[in-house]
Order: sequence, then C-alpha cells, then structure tokens
Amino acid sequence: MIKFINETVEYLQHKGFENPEIGIILGTGLGQLINEVEILHEVSYNHIPNFPTATVEFHKGKLIYGILEGKKVIVMQGRFHIYEGYSLQDVTYPVRIMEKLGIHTLLVSNASGAVNLNFKKGELMLIDDHINLQGSSPLAFKGVEHLGERFTDMSQPYDSEINSKFKAIAKEHNITLHEGVYASVVGPQLETRAEYRMLKIIGADAVGMSTVPEIIVANHLKLKVAAVSVLTDECDPDNLKPVDITEIIAMAEKAEPNMITLFKELIKSL
Repeated sequence: MIKFINETVEYLQHKGFENPEIGIILGTGLGQLINEVEILHEVSYNHIPNFPTATVEFHKGKLIYGILEGKKVIVMQGRFHIYEGYSLQDVTYPVRIMEKLGIHTLLVSNASGAVNLNFKKGELMLIDDHINLQGSSPLAFKGVEHLGERFTDMSQPYDSEINSKFKAIAKEHNITLHEGVYASVVGPQLETRAEYRMLKIIGADAVGMSTVPEIIVANHLKLKVAAVSVLTDECDPDNLKPVDITEIIAMAEKAEPNMITLFKELIKSL
C-alpha cells in the first residue's frame, strides 16, 4: 500500500495539489459546497492512479483542490462505500492520500436517518461518537503498523475543540445542530423496524452507511476530525413508511445551506 500511496501522491502533486491544510468529504446529495470553493485544480477519480472509482450515480467522483475561506482545501466530491463492493481499505484510501499531501484536519458530511425521534428531517447532527456496525475495520490488514499505530485509540474520535466551534457557529446563525451518536451500517438496503429498535437500544441517534471507516483512518493518522450528519428521514419503527431515495437526496439538498454555513465559518476560524 505504501508504494500505491506514494504513486498517487506524486501524481496529485504533479497536478498542483500542493500543501493542502483541510480535507473535506462530501456526502450523498451534499455537493453544493463546491460552489463556494475557488477551484485551482480538479481531477476525476478514474484518472488518479490506484484510486477507487465512484459507482453511485449521484456521486460526482472528483478530487478538487482550491481555496475556501483563505485556506487550501482538498474536497472529495463523491465518496466510496462498502455497499458498492469496495473494501474498507479502498473506502479510506483517499484519507491516507489527503494526509500524505499535508492536511491536518478532516471534515466529513453525510446524509443519515434520525433514530432519535426528537430529531427531525432537515436538521443537522454533529457527531460526538459512533458505533461501527460494518463488520470489520479499515485497519484490519497486514502491514497497517507501517502506516500508523495498529491499536488506534478511539476514546475521543471527534475533535472536541472543533465540535465546540461548530456549536458556537450554529448558535450564532440560528441553525438547529443536535449532537449525537452515529451508527454506521453496511447497506445498501435501508433498515427494518426491528433494526431501528435495536439501534435505539444500543444508543444510536442517527444511522447511515459511511463516515466511520474514514474517521477510524483519520484517527490512525492522528488527524483532527469532525463530522456533521444531514438528517434526511425519521426512523420511527412504529410508523415506518417506505423510503424513496430521491426524497432523501432532495431533503439533503434542502438542508445543505446550513451545513455549508457551518463548514465555511469553521474553516475561517481554523
């Protein structure tokens, strides 16, 4: 993997991806932050050596380098999921690349379902902690100790200082920002009523199919990390209605301006 990482980094440096400070991963239906970036360089995933290729139609599949609020950023427009058939090492490979290029902070967004019924669709949730229900770890491979500490500490995977800043920004801009626990499942099927009940019992406030692998690897690489979920549906097992994925995307897009405000104001303060 080290050889692959070096090849990818060399290619991107040659393309002008120089000394980025902050990495941003945009979740499903959350691509509009790109409009706020002064784009200097962009490369399609399928042109980057050793990079996975996005297969979900509403993921754009571009790595973008530019300036946002005076900071050099790398933005992943489209992320990878294990439900697409990728390994956890594939899913998290871009995090390793961004770190090697120079980022010190990783900001992640996702679309997720509200398990906590006090949270409503269209609102945002700051992730304070997570539960990994994906059945494996992105660190479970031979030679991982050459890239960082194998037994990575996860006592506080999300940076408390950044989370405090997010909460202050939300208050200042009158944005509803809940705080809670995100559970990551494999997907791509949505949850059953019994699964939603289980998620509630084990302490999840929201559920999705991403984010946790990237957070684990970011901690492995000692990056500062924060993540925000856009709540796109309410997961009430006693009143569960069939979910339409196009409605989820539409809800993510509707709630996205608040997320953009949070990210822009935070980056300004870093």
